[in-house]
Amino acid sequence: SGTSNLMAFSRTHSAVTFEFTGTTRSNIPGSIFDKNTFRCIGFSVTLDGKTSGSNACESVDKDGDKRMSLFTNVDGKSTRETVAGTGKFEGMTTTTVVTPLGPFPQPRAGAFQDCNQQTGTYKLK
Repeated sequence: SGTSNLMAFSRTHSAVTFEFTGTTRSNIPGSIFDKNTFRCIGFSVTLDGKTSGSNACESVDKDGDKRMSLFTNVDGKSTRETVAGTGKFEGMTTTTVVTPLGPFPQPRAGAFQDCNQQTGTYKLK
């Protein structure tokens, strides 16, 4: 869940900045990505009906190890790339596709909620 700041330029052109936080759950309880927390900041722009954007996220696991990921979204297709890590995540590489499970109703003006399923592979150093 998070907040956004919309710049509605016209019917066909707009931009939005956003910040959101959340938690991760793995399909394998107790595995490396289970019960991590994250914080993300980013932007999105719509030009003539085509939307693109990106965001950077910092995830923290139960041991305090962190990873920084970049998400890129072009016309509804999102990908994730891990660009840095600490502790066990240092040198990690990932190949991930992100599938949104929403949209969900807006809880209040300027706020949003969503849930994503991420699938792919990772390799530790």
